[in-house]
Amino acid sequence: MESMSRTKGIIMASGGALLWGVSGTVAQHLFQQAMLPAAWLVTLRLLVSGVLFLMLTVRKEGSQVWRLWLDRRFILQMLLFGLLGMLGVQYTYFASIESGNAAIATLLQYLAPLFILLYTVIWTRTKLAPLDIIGALLALGGTYLLLTGGDSSELTVPLRGLIWGILSAVSLTFYTLYSGPLLKLYSTSLLMGWGMIVGGAGMSLIHPVWSVPSAEWSLSIILAILFVILLGTLAAFYLYIGSLRHIAPHEASLLSCTEPISAIISSVIWLSIPFNLFQALGAGMVVLMTVMVSLKSRNLENAK
Repeated sequence: MESMSRTKGIIMASGGALLWGVSGTVAQHLFQQAMLPAAWLVTLRLLVSGVLFLMLTVRKEGSQVWRLWLDRRFILQMLLFGLLGMLGVQYTYFASIESGNAAIATLLQYLAPLFILLYTVIWTRTKLAPLDIIGALLALGGTYLLLTGGDSSELTVPLRGLIWGILSAVSLTFYTLYSGPLLKLYSTSLLMGWGMIVGGAGMSLIHPVWSVPSAEWSLSIILAILFVILLGTLAAFYLYIGSLRHIAPHEASLLSCTEPISAIISSVIWLSIPFNLFQALGAGMVVLMTVMVSLKSRNLENAK
């Protein structure tokens, strides 16, 4: 039974990460083929997903979902998490895809573990261990190969895509560090639901969701939008979180490396994105850095 439970957890974590990766490629298809603006898709994704998350949460937690807004501390926490964390991660990631491509955007976002590690080292005033230095060198070298493809005379993505990608990693760093303490106070689905709604509402002030863009609408485009919202957000999240009932967090974190791999494969096969051997090597270096950071986190947890 334990073996079956573990296998189930591995499949769920890998499946959730795979859906996240493919949803980035689907989003790129929407930006390129339907000419949908990233801001509108992010607003729609956050609001619809947030409402669905809360509908599921109400069934478990009842009126507590609404009473929390009577707490001033909760209001401040949600504003910070929703606008800087949730919206920050979602918009910068999609903007990076819109300006560049899904494969590079996903891999740039995966620099977040390095930023988290550096923040932790600075905050706790501890020295960088040899493993930390190796991880940093892997991240820098991998990013260089990803962005140059082995030719330093030009970038493989526009500078704007690179900037949004780095901002995406920074936003994910804040999202991860800030949400940690909140998850000890509130359920995951409640935090995600309200965070998405607050982020979506904030984005609506700039790009209202009801202001539907004049795009190349078709059934395939509508299905692609539904994929990004239902499978790439709701299903992916619940698969990944559900996997934690069967496997350890560090194992789920390692399996999340399926995300950039699926983003690369789907982008190359479906959208014919050029991706040479130097970029593949760079991608491997970034993923290896993520694995090393995850293994270090596991060792720190075991040492406590």
